[in-house]
Parts: sequence; structure tokens; C-alpha cells
Amino acid sequence: MDVYTELAGSRVSRLGIGCSNFGKRCDAAASEEVVRTALDAGVNFFDVADVYGGGTAEALLARGLRGRRHEAIIATKFGHATEEHREADERGGHPRNVVRSAEASLRALETDYIDLYQIHEPDPRVPVAETLGALETLVEQGKVRWAGCCNFTLAQLTEAGRADRGVFRTVQNEYSLLVRDAERDVLPYCREAGLRFIPYFPLASGVLTGKYRMDRRVPPNSRVAQMKPDKLFRFFTPRAIDLVETLVVHGEACGHSVLELALGFHFAEPAILSVIAGAMSGEQVRANAAAADAAADLPPATIRYLRDLRC
Repeated sequence: MDVYTELAGSRVSRLGIGCSNFGKRCDAAASEEVVRTALDAGVNFFDVADVYGGGTAEALLARGLRGRRHEAIIATKFGHATEEHREADERGGHPRNVVRSAEASLRALETDYIDLYQIHEPDPRVPVAETLGALETLVEQGKVRWAGCCNFTLAQLTEAGRADRGVFRTVQNEYSLLVRDAERDVLPYCREAGLRFIPYFPLASGVLTGKYRMDRRVPPNSRVAQMKPDKLFRFFTPRAIDLVETLVVHGEACGHSVLELALGFHFAEPAILSVIAGAMSGEQVRANAAAADAAADLPPATIRYLRDLRC
């Protein structure tokens, strides 16, 4: 794969690996295969969180990176709402929790630094300036290279900007050809403020890969077949399948697959850092990497078509 960008001088693959299935649908062996195949294919951005895989995903990522940590850009997260059982100062964006969580992630990841450390969601109980202060300290100590946030609204990003620490470098929110809310305010803010945007669910849990078609049965072992109802009814909808069929027709006319069109839509946005796509096997990683190469040079007319596409 030969599609890269930069963050503060570091080379980052524009295709990333989402590790949310590590320890869940991917066991240790499968997770290691995904990580090793990704590195071999030139994919170096790995997005994980301390809560993924019931708390095991970071350790599984570390296992796959053994001996090759220097090749990877690790993005992990802290402060998810599942920490509600903890005392107030040991959860969310509280400075004590920022430090506690970072130390735990460093141990699990078997590393002495985290490349990108992100708060998983806003914490209304803690002033964002306090969270930023703790993250800034971690950066000064060399334990974290960059900090970012996830699921922040424009108002919350503006509040963080007013804290004037310049700590957040990235914003990770949902964004895909199906879910375009970020275009309204968050993505323009990122462009203006010089923040890099990381879309999650960029392929709508596999719907935008093109493998789910109107005239075909859902593969029994696929992600959609195993989805819980709340996610199934979010992504696998008549509207989504209609969009896929539209993309199939357009792709056949211009010589690109649905996956290539979906990735190219993101690659054409300069503010986007990396498009995190989950993978269950080395074969899937290689297919995604090949699609990324093909998606990198979509013609301007195709990009305009995708940006104007609504369903």
C-alpha cells in the first residue's frame, strides 16, 4: 500500500486498522495475523481502546506488534462511559483518571509511549481544561505524543479551543457516505483549526464494502449477520442497500468497486488522517490495502459525484 499522510512529521497510513473486534470476534491468533499482515502491507495506524474486547484488545495488539512496535502508530482511548462503577475521580475526563488510564494502557500495550491518546467521549462533569491539562502533562513527560478527542460536538470542540492549550490534534467522529453529519460543522471546524479528522464506521460496519446486495443472502459469518438489533437497524437498512446499488452502478461505469469508492470519498478530504477499517483476517487486510491503492486516485468527477450523492 502506498497511501500516506503526515501528523506532526510522522508518516501515517491513510488506511488504518480498527481493533474493536480484537478479543471479541478475533481471538489472539487472528488478531496477531491482522496486525502482522497490516504491517507487511504498509498499514501502520492502529485504533484501539482500553475497553475493546472486554479490556483485552490493547494486549492483543501489543502481541501482534512485538518486535515491530517502531513500525506502528498506536491510537488508543480512555474515559468510556462503562467506567461508571468507578469513583468520580477515577473515570471519564478527570485528571486522575487520565493518568491512571494512560499508565494502564502503557502496560497493556507493552510500550513506553502512546502515539495518539484520545478521550473516548466528552465528560460533562469535568471542565475540559482540566482534562487537557492532564493530557498536556503526559505529552511533556513523553508518555503520549499527541492527544485527541472522540464524539465531540462543535460546541465542545469550541470550548476545548477556548482553553487555549493546543493539546488536541485529532477529532474522531462517525462519518461515511451514509452518515454525513460531520460535514455540517465538525469537519469544517477541523479544517479551519488545523485538526485532523478520523472517521469511525467509515464503511458502515461493512455495508459500504459492497458485499451486501439487494439480491443476495447475507453471509452467515459476516458482521451484519451477527449484529445486535440496535446496530443492524442502523446500518443494514433499505436506504443503505439502495446506496450500495447506486454505487455499484457508478463503480461499474468508472471501473471501481464500492469499497474503492467509499475509501476514495474519505481519501479526497485533506483533513482526514486515517480511515479505520476493521478486519477479521490477513486476507481481508490485504484486500482493503489493495482497495486503498486503487481508491487513492479517483478522478475529480467521481469525487464530486460522491460528495453530491444523497440517498
